[in-house]
Amino acid sequence: MTRMSPEEADAYRKPVLDALGADDPFEVQEAEFEAWQRTIEAAGDDLRERPADEEWSVVELLGHMMDSEMVTSVRYRWVLAEDRPALPGYDQEAWTEQFNHRSDDPELLLTLFGALRLANLELWERTPAEDRGRVGIHAERGPESFDLLFRLQAGHGRVHLAQAEEALATIRSRQAPA
Repeated sequence: MTRMSPEEADAYRKPVLDALGADDPFEVQEAEFEAWQRTIEAAGDDLRERPADEEWSVVELLGHMMDSEMVTSVRYRWVLAEDRPALPGYDQEAWTEQFNHRSDDPELLLTLFGALRLANLELWERTPAEDRGRVGIHAERGPESFDLLFRLQAGHGRVHLAQAEEALATIRSRQAPA
């Protein structure tokens, strides 16, 4: 993984942070578990279908969110416990394929995602405001604070929930009678 220029890192972060907007990142993340539950229920038999060959299915998106929450859990803890730690990146495409999220049990993914999210929200709440500015050095994006990582995770969830809804809409539009 290559280090992005500061401009490239900002360009990556901008749409994710725009998805969060001015909303409280804690409240957004707190509501996300139930939003994923509703999305999984709404997907029904279309849960594993991809809207296009190169796009993820709803269950793959949920698997990615579980992976992301796990990686973010570790990043948060490194940032809070160590002085400017290195924060590794990861190849999300490789993880989704290698761990075969397309065939995963969505209830298990929800359970894992929910437990990790709850632990991360609790960590946020008990972290003093002055410690939220602690920084780690992301392998690709450079310096990122706990606060920024937390806001990025909230926007990231919104991006992928919207992607799941779009995937279902695409799949169902193909199924509609002409």
